[in-house]
Amino acid sequence: MNLGKMLEESCRQYAENVAIIHDNISLTYNELNWAVNALGNWLRSLGLKKGDKVALLLSNCPEFIISYFAVQKIGAVAVTLNIMSTAYELRYLLGNSEAKVLITEASLTKRFEEISGDVPLCRRLLVTNGLDTTSPFGDIIKEGPFTLDMPEIAGDDHAVMIYTAGLTGRPLGAILTHRNLLGQSNIIRDLCGGTEKDRALSVIPFFHSFGAVANMLGTVRIGAGMVLMDRFSVDNIFSAIERDKVTYIASVPQVFLGMLLQEEGKRYDLSSLRLCITGGAAMPAEFIPPFEKRFGVKVLEGYGLTEASPVCTFSRPDMAQKPGSIGVVIPGVEAKIVDDYGKKVPAGESGELIIKGENMMKGYYRDEEATAMVIRDGWLYTSDLAKIDEDGYIFLTGRKKRMIITWGFNVYPREVEIVLEMHPAVKSSRVVGMSDLMRGEVVKALIVKNKGADTDKKSIIRHCRKYLSLYKVPRKVEFVENLN
Repeated sequence: MNLGKMLEESCRQYAENVAIIHDNISLTYNELNWAVNALGNWLRSLGLKKGDKVALLLSNCPEFIISYFAVQKIGAVAVTLNIMSTAYELRYLLGNSEAKVLITEASLTKRFEEISGDVPLCRRLLVTNGLDTTSPFGDIIKEGPFTLDMPEIAGDDHAVMIYTAGLTGRPLGAILTHRNLLGQSNIIRDLCGGTEKDRALSVIPFFHSFGAVANMLGTVRIGAGMVLMDRFSVDNIFSAIERDKVTYIASVPQVFLGMLLQEEGKRYDLSSLRLCITGGAAMPAEFIPPFEKRFGVKVLEGYGLTEASPVCTFSRPDMAQKPGSIGVVIPGVEAKIVDDYGKKVPAGESGELIIKGENMMKGYYRDEEATAMVIRDGWLYTSDLAKIDEDGYIFLTGRKKRMIITWGFNVYPREVEIVLEMHPAVKSSRVVGMSDLMRGEVVKALIVKNKGADTDKKSIIRHCRKYLSLYKVPRKVEFVENLN
């Protein structure tokens, strides 16, 4: 089994089920598979072969899903990129991944044009502009051919590359296999009790590992429907639940906090909603009971990381819930807490959480040294501090590495510091996280200016926006005499 065959299996069983709802467009599983095959044939006509990389710079739109599965069906590797990436970031991501094709939206092409001369391997750009409009992408999926012969694709073959923040300031490409992602889609199916009658609201981006697994792959696995959101607002969420009879939402805690704090939600019919899954960051335990009471749903909390495909733990619906816990390990995964020397600590004591299982990535692309730092003796070292109680419930207690989590996205301070120190007025900098109710954390920059330099906070932020994705840009800048 591989991801392409998973789609075909769902198409055989649920051919006329609605697979995608987006604005005024809906596609059945049959229609989705036809579009996937048409695009797969076009990609193959470019000379792409098994293992080649295709970069996707797309929002939550039908074109993302079509492109993702087309890449899988020809045995290539989908490199899913954050649409907030700047031209500066794309230069590195496209170069490091060795992507040969970039599929992106018309509104984002300027970023690629700025750096195309620096990424010679990426020789083809395919532009999308909606399925019902004239665009190269639209023409391809309408013209066919609509059948596609798949090559032999094994479970251990590379399927997806997702870039995650790196300690040195450069992102690392985590390689996930078909087996990794099929296992995760089965976990979502089994633990959430979903059926082909469900409708999942895709709030978090598909380029995020949690969004791809919980909202796309897990949904396709059971032949259910995906309601796509590419413009986030709490009102849009409520409207989509009522209009499209959404039954399931998997998202970051900040989305659910926004729903809880938005009084306007009381005027919508939200009775179809049955389950909410939170991940990407810790959900404040005190908010879960009032959320469940107000919306009449069960909230399940999970934990994961990109390198684990991503889900590692889950608070299963058939088990007692413990406030503050991220649940227990999912089937097929082992976990233990170790000290600084890799020795297991007693139950209830805090240490580094390490995991082992079929969800573990193959490694970081073209970086054996970074891979060896996190995968040791068959265990994935998460750099998260945690403790496990006598019942196997896991509780996060802190972080071993410097990292900021904002809106569910990881930010390594060193990456931001490198950009800050490119500014001519900055002598040195330190980046830290500040607590924020709606974002989890935000980025704060402490800056020592060069002697005689004249700059202000607005200039620093403008500089960062040129080089960094918006969520990495400091929300607060403070000038200091020294960093001691």
